[in-house]
Amino acid sequence: MSDLIKVTQCDVEDAHANCEQEAIYRDLISEARYQRDPETGKILRPWRFEVVQGFFKQSDESTDELSFDLVKENFGLALSSWTALKNKLDELNLNRNPHESYKLLICARHGQGYHNQAVSIFGIEEWNNHWSHCTGTTLPDGREIVWGPDPMLTPLGEKQADELNRAWRRQIEEGAPIPTRYFSSPFTRSCMTLVRTWKGISICEENEDQDTLLSSKRHLPIITENLRETIGSHLCDKRSSKEIIAQRFSRFGFTFERGFEEEDIYYRDDWRESLSEQSLRADAFLQDVFENYPDDIYISSTSHAGEIRAIITALGHRKFAIPTAGTIPIVIKGTRIQKDSIA
Repeated sequence: MSDLIKVTQCDVEDAHANCEQEAIYRDLISEARYQRDPETGKILRPWRFEVVQGFFKQSDESTDELSFDLVKENFGLALSSWTALKNKLDELNLNRNPHESYKLLICARHGQGYHNQAVSIFGIEEWNNHWSHCTGTTLPDGREIVWGPDPMLTPLGEKQADELNRAWRRQIEEGAPIPTRYFSSPFTRSCMTLVRTWKGISICEENEDQDTLLSSKRHLPIITENLRETIGSHLCDKRSSKEIIAQRFSRFGFTFERGFEEEDIYYRDDWRESLSEQSLRADAFLQDVFENYPDDIYISSTSHAGEIRAIITALGHRKFAIPTAGTIPIVIKGTRIQKDSIA
């Protein structure tokens, strides 16, 4: 297993927690399915999603998440080659019905942040009960660590993202597709992981030569609130202002989704979002991808363990633990409800 990117028992427990929330989510999504925009009258959630089996090992129930090695196992590719994957995905889209679409969504978790380091130091129980409500601390050796709000990547987290960059370069040499659309959580740890993962492949600073990119085109990541980590209570999950995010990442081409507020209007000290509520957010993200980016087949999203768990719940994918800087690629079939397409 990779020395830098490896699953812990804590990751596994986190991925399999809150099972009762899945049934609650199914009730919530059933209620939300036919809600309409009050201004346009259009259905807000016209797409239904399902996982297409056979493309990646992570969707196979026989794959052991504790021993699975993301880097050595070609990101979980279950087909004979990336060329075979691209051909099969092209074939599915070529033969699809007019109201269907197939996409590969590459869900990446950020590298280790200082909040993750704090959990490893204090343990999950002390973290949840006390430290998650603090901004940081001074360790016995005199080192000061800060994790809230909006923590940075640790040096290990940076190395993990760089390891992802090297891994993707190797896979691209073997024919892996380069995403044509990039989305990120608004948190610094996710944005920086995206930068380091795809730098020199499809991301560069505005003053750098775009012709040197493997994609031969500079891509502009979109920051979206629906990819943020579980909202509320934990100070590490309160974002920076829009101005600060822009100062940090606009030079890498990051843009904001329409309506992105200057300050974090969602965070509350006295409330923590449930998995069922977060899964509704994840579904809203998927709705946006399938409704507004029909020509993009290969999608990259960089977010968090809780958000990936919510995407997995929204898709009905098997539970699968994602380590810091881990990645889970999922081939998704979206079906647009035909009677709703003429709202």
